[in-house]
Amino acid sequence: MRKLRDGLLATLSYLWSGWGALASLLLFCAAWEFTGRVHGALVLPGPVATLERLAELFDSGLALPQLAISTRRTLYGLGAALLAGSALGLLAGRSLTAAMLSRPLVTLLLGMPPIAWLVLAMLWFGMGDATPVFTVFIACFPIVFAGAMQGTRTLDNQLKKVALAYHLPWHMLLTDLYFPHVMSYLFPAWITALGTSWKVVVMAELLSTTDGVGAALATSRAQLDTATSLAWVAAVLGLLLATEYLFLEPLKRRVERWRSEPTT
Repeated sequence: MRKLRDGLLATLSYLWSGWGALASLLLFCAAWEFTGRVHGALVLPGPVATLERLAELFDSGLALPQLAISTRRTLYGLGAALLAGSALGLLAGRSLTAAMLSRPLVTLLLGMPPIAWLVLAMLWFGMGDATPVFTVFIACFPIVFAGAMQGTRTLDNQLKKVALAYHLPWHMLLTDLYFPHVMSYLFPAWITALGTSWKVVVMAELLSTTDGVGAALATSRAQLDTATSLAWVAAVLGLLLATEYLFLEPLKRRVERWRSEPTT
């Protein structure tokens, strides 16, 4: 009963803490509406008109298949980047030599524009699913790798020595020392990679595929349909925010609950 109550209180606290994010979104929509009224609906339709157009896309059955295709490609590329980047970053962080050798490579990968990777992927894989998936992977991998490596390298050695001096069992070292510290670096990297993945997949689809949100954006651009273009953008941003605040953020709060626990 107590666990149920604590869980309910934690959920209500999390929902209440979202008022700041909601306020910022409302301010953004207000600025959007004002700009649309200044320049006219042809240049920038307001948020209400955009949402109405998005509802029409869902009602007509056009939105869901395209969003599902883009989501699948995003999850494939992002999932591979999270797994490979986290694992290799943790391994590299355990060795000073490996960390020094990998830093310039990570810098090069981070500095490489995604559009350049996209062009290469189009030459290597052609006009199919492999191109956006690879582009998402190669754009997100160095972000996750750097976060994992930094989390491993910055572990407090004094705290580690104290834990070893008290002969803590390996599972307590893993769950109470290593895991919380590393995850405090990994979660920001994962959230950054999530935002990057959606930007990259839409760009890749716009240039290299005939389906997905990017291809739909290319069609609306050719038809000079600003409202439809903004509706697709709003759909992508809605998925992005839902993934972050309904999945990653609650998971982050659960893993990092030690930050809010009182110290004795």
